[in-house]
Order: sequence, then C-alpha cells, then structure tokens
Amino acid sequence: MKALTFSAFGGSDVLEYLDIPAPELRSDEILVEMKAIGLNYADIYRRKGNYHLKGNPPYIAGYEGAGVVIDANNNAEFKPGDRIGFADVPFSNAEMVAVPVSHAIPLPGTISFEIAAAVLLQGLTAHYLATDSHKTKPGETVLIHACAGGVGLLLTQISKLLGAKVLGLTSSDNKAAVAMKYGIDNVFLYNNDWKKEVLSLYPDGVDVVYDSIGSTLTESFSVTKKCGQVVFFGMAGGDPDFVDPRMLMDTSKTLTGGDLWNYLISKEERIKRANQLFQWINNKDLTIQQPTIFKLSDGRQAHELLESRQSTGKIIFVP
Repeated sequence: MKALTFSAFGGSDVLEYLDIPAPELRSDEILVEMKAIGLNYADIYRRKGNYHLKGNPPYIAGYEGAGVVIDANNNAEFKPGDRIGFADVPFSNAEMVAVPVSHAIPLPGTISFEIAAAVLLQGLTAHYLATDSHKTKPGETVLIHACAGGVGLLLTQISKLLGAKVLGLTSSDNKAAVAMKYGIDNVFLYNNDWKKEVLSLYPDGVDVVYDSIGSTLTESFSVTKKCGQVVFFGMAGGDPDFVDPRMLMDTSKTLTGGDLWNYLISKEERIKRANQLFQWINNKDLTIQQPTIFKLSDGRQAHELLESRQSTGKIIFVP
C-alpha cells in the first residue's frame, strides 16, 4: 500500500510517498480502507520530531480519518462495507489502517467520509473544551485564540449553542470575516493592541480564554476576570512563559490544561461524544466549513499550507 512517510525529522521536504507493507492485524483490530484523512497541527510537530511518535522509520503520521471496513477480522461488531471514522488511531496517513475495535466510530449515512475526517478530532476537542475543561454556562463571555482555525470555528459554534457570548482572536481581516460567518460576536486581530480592545469592551475581563497558541498565555491571563479561567491546549506559537502561582492565588484565576486523549478513555465515551457532534451537524446547529482537499501523494503541499497559517478550517487528504 501507499503511505505518506518520513524517515528523518525536519521541514516538509522530509515527507515521502512510499510503498510499504499493509498493516498486520491484531485480534482486536479491523482493517479499514481510508477514504478521507484529517491533517492536524500535531502532525507538523511529529514531522519535526518534537511530538510523540509510534513505530520505527519510515514513520507514518496522522491519527484521524474515515473509511470502509475491508476485513472485520472475526470481530462481530463490524462487517466488510461498514463505514467508520476515528479520531485517535496512529498511522492514518496511509491507504489502509489497522483500527482497534474500541476506537472505531460508526458513521451515520448522513455524515460523509470527508465531513467525518474534517470534524472528528477537532470537533471532539471543541466538545471537551466547552463541556469539560470549562463547563460553559449561558451568559458567559469566552475568548478563543485562533478562532478561524478548525477547532476555533467549532468551539465558537458550540459555545454559542451553550449560551455564551464569543470573542475571537485571529491574524488577518480575511480570517476575521470567516469567523464572523460562523456566528462569533467580536473578532480582534493579533497585530493590534487586542488586550486593550478586549478590556475596553469588558473592563472586568472575560470568563474564560481558550489558548492554543502557548506564547500568548500571559496575555490571556491579563484579559481574564478575577475567578476566571484560562484553558491551555496547544502551543502553535511556541512555549508559554511560566505562570506565577502567586498571581493565581491573588486573582483566584485558574489555569487548566487540556488534552483530548484524557477524555477519549473508552469506546462508549468516543461514540457518545461523536454522536453529539453528528446530531448537531444533522440538526444544522453546527456548520462545517468545506475542507481543503489534497491527494495523499501531495502531502508536502498540504503541510506547507497548514504551517503557513494561511488556511482556514480543515485540511484533509484523500488517498
């Protein structure tokens, strides 16, 4: 089978589209022919060598996708032809993937492979951020970094569904316009004095800031109200400064870390959370931006686009 691989760490030029052996199934795995594969910023980290990797070179990145079961491997829950998606299975940047039965999420007929690959990992991330890391309440004000990205657009909509007022941060007028189409209430640009602008509207600060940038963590605290919360769930802009616990004590603010893998702890949990997303999509409560599609063989260009921060919404591969 073909796969997008890398055997050295570095820029997009280390990526190679190679023939490799098909995966060998364990007893609790099914074989899935991939129809759509999600690209995430964690794959950039893996390619650079500063994020967790499984296996040996040639490495295969990717943890998210959707496809068709071609070998149920005597697992009674599935049969060939079943449509499934997943958010947390390694080696997904390939034509075929061995998927643990516990990680396979059945897809309703109303959810396409492309939508599943575009929404599962980022949608489940937005779901736990708004319902677990911070339990969003009606009337709250939330501020979302990178609001025009895949997680940002979904987190905006889910926060609005839960009754919050939503502010966002992004890098350009074009991205701000995209965020406004998805119902955000106010958008601020990073190259302006956004802290001053936020506090001019909300002098006491906001209830919660969702920070996926990392290097902005101190600034996020500066616009959070007393007894408010910052949820730190990514480092797209670099490592954060250290947080002084005395500041947390003096202001009664809370710093919460967020990682999806701590919430997808069982088959039942995966399916329950995914079905909530699917229901919102089917009810048109969640609008999914049309993903940008690349052939898997064009992985270098896809990585370069994601890394350029010029994209909005999701980038997916089609084998």
